[in-house]
Amino acid sequence: MLVIVALIAALAAYNWAAITGFTNAGAAYSARVACSCRHAGERSLDDCRKDLLGGMELVSLTENEAEKSVTARYPLMIGHTARWREGYGCVMDEWEG
Repeated sequence: MLVIVALIAALAAYNWAAITGFTNAGAAYSARVACSCRHAGERSLDDCRKDLLGGMELVSLTENEAEKSVTARYPLMIGHTARWREGYGCVMDEWEG
């Protein structure tokens, strides 16, 4: 069992740049799509989940109605927020990092 855990940790460390790149892009993509669906399309956030590409099942979506924003987050990884701006549509918050 310890060997398997060590192997998984080694693989994760070796592929860390790719993993963080995919989660970063996936969270940003999901936030933008869900925000547009929710505020431009005026659909429910649950219904907007259907618009995400396959492979985004781990992404969680949360909404802040007062700020007209949607945040997409990978568990224990990264999250991104897109906000509705009248005349511009959904705009991503500035990325940190």
